[in-house]
Amino acid sequence: MAWSIAQVARMSKVTSRTLRHYDAIGLLPPARIGGNGYRYYEREQLLRLQQILLLRDLGLNLDTVSEVLDGRHSAVDVLRNHQRWLRGEQERLAALADTVAKTIEELEGGEHTMKMEELFDGFDADRQARYEAELVERYGEGVQEHVDESKRRMRGWTKSDADGFMAEWQAVAQAYGELFDAGTAPDAPQTLEVTDRHYRWICRSWTPNRESYTGLGQLYVDAPDFKAQFDAHAEGFAEWVRDAIAAYAATRL
Repeated sequence: MAWSIAQVARMSKVTSRTLRHYDAIGLLPPARIGGNGYRYYEREQLLRLQQILLLRDLGLNLDTVSEVLDGRHSAVDVLRNHQRWLRGEQERLAALADTVAKTIEELEGGEHTMKMEELFDGFDADRQARYEAELVERYGEGVQEHVDESKRRMRGWTKSDADGFMAEWQAVAQAYGELFDAGTAPDAPQTLEVTDRHYRWICRSWTPNRESYTGLGQLYVDAPDFKAQFDAHAEGFAEWVRDAIAAYAATRL
């Protein structure tokens, strides 16, 4: 017995867009494609989809899920490593929660006055350093000048500056998400306008050129932390943002 992609989407609560994405990356090819171009799935593919969803619920990214299902890595070893990462995240998020509580107390007129270093408690400096090093490795020492300039600019920021910076990022991400959900092309005019907003937001901290801005988009896909944040909205969202940034860089930078 075979089920159409629409039937599988209804049964599994996984969108057709996500199933097509799983096919495109080789994670879940259909059993066959009909003469009408529709994908059809059989029991073997449904069982594999069940395993994919289980591993995704455990927090594994798609690359790791593929490696486990194809036997390239032991599921137990992968889950042990993921457990260690989750415990580290738990500690980091606890520190962030404490920081937020102190901020709320200050904003509500409490007696506690935050020190500048407390504003950033729980933020992962090591992770930021890895991203910076990766950009420098990919695009040369010239990127380091931009990174250093970013740090000089941000050193003088107030809490209001930092809050405004993050609020703008959330607004850009929401605008991107709405365009993605509507099926808008990464190089469509309205997408380029949102990407222009993203570029100007980036320029508040550093000013990338065509190559380094394109590289930032690729980093959104290659870095597991970034990709997980984007793909929490929808599968393939990180790649769509990368393509939007590449289109903007090619036409406007």
